[in-house]
Amino acid sequence: MFQLISFLILTVLAGVTLVISIGLILFHLGASLRQKENPEQIKRIKKVMIFFVAVMILNLGLIVFSQITAYTPGIQDENGTPTEDSISELVEIELNGRKQWISLRGWDKNKPVLLFLAGGPGGTQMAAVRHELSALEKHFVVVNWDQPGSGKSYDAEPIEHITDDTYIRDGYALTKYLSERFEQDKIYLVGESWGSALGIFLIDRNPEAYHAFIGTGQMIDFAETERIDYRIALEIAEGKNDNEIIEKLKENGPPPYYGKDVTWKSAVYLNYLSDYMTNNPEIDDTGYNTIRDIGSPEYGLIDKINYFRGVINTFNHVYQQLYTIDLREDYVNIDVPVYFFLGRHDINAPTSLVEEYMNVLDAPKKEIIWFENSGHNPWINENDKFTEELLLRFSQ
Repeated sequence: MFQLISFLILTVLAGVTLVISIGLILFHLGASLRQKENPEQIKRIKKVMIFFVAVMILNLGLIVFSQITAYTPGIQDENGTPTEDSISELVEIELNGRKQWISLRGWDKNKPVLLFLAGGPGGTQMAAVRHELSALEKHFVVVNWDQPGSGKSYDAEPIEHITDDTYIRDGYALTKYLSERFEQDKIYLVGESWGSALGIFLIDRNPEAYHAFIGTGQMIDFAETERIDYRIALEIAEGKNDNEIIEKLKENGPPPYYGKDVTWKSAVYLNYLSDYMTNNPEIDDTGYNTIRDIGSPEYGLIDKINYFRGVINTFNHVYQQLYTIDLREDYVNIDVPVYFFLGRHDINAPTSLVEEYMNVLDAPKKEIIWFENSGHNPWINENDKFTEELLLRFSQ
């Protein structure tokens, strides 16, 4: 929270300083011209310019300082004492020539590794997972990865060059890095929303690298999901006589969308459905605590800006590339155990598609675990149950 407040204060101060300084420069410049280059006026202009440059340098220094001092908090026991074999690192590594950030957290660095794949594309959940699933840190080394185009890794690759294959290749490179560093032949994999599809892609291509997979908010068919979401949002809006949303939805037309406005057009129904789930009394929690997450120490001031840039820009570029993917046709043979942790009230990723996928999926073990008081995010809505069910299936 302190970093978020600092970011807001610095942004306001920088803006105010810029406006005032430019105003003073123009005022004194105009006065000097009217007075035919009055030496005193020129001196005042120089002083204002020096002040302006000094403030900008100070702001730049503070921004750089916030970036290099970002960290993930240490692991402590119930008495606030650091645990002897714990690990809590925020590190930049190179994956296929791209510099990217991960966090590694666990009470015992010798425990199995669990890699969490965030939603998006373009989303970062490095802080959210630490807050919501901290109990897992007692049983695993929990790894969170800011994928290219998101959060701390926003500039890992130019957005226009990112494809789904970028994530698959870098995800596998990260897997190999973790296996080698922690001397483990395989790791566990959890994927959320977009990350749930990425997890399937990874284990399909390199099943030998993973013990098992849990998908939550599971995505199956991207184009069909958007069409269903649009239809549900329109039905809800019409039932509530929400004419503003009805008008926007009809103006945009049904998805899938292409071009430069994918994010904004999709946001009309996705945000509407998220608000609907937030107000559903059968769902235990409202979902992401965005203010808390952005204010977390993992993110410097630039990262906080990129938190939003990823959701907007990366999503816009990558998501429209996924419309041709349907797991029911393209990924029916998986060689590791697969579990789907589904919210009973998820209207963002249709659970009916997951049930259809289960009917055609061939895997050593497959199972749907229902969370009766959850929407799209069981790992947030019912995080205690999520941890319990995960531990039952990721046996150690």
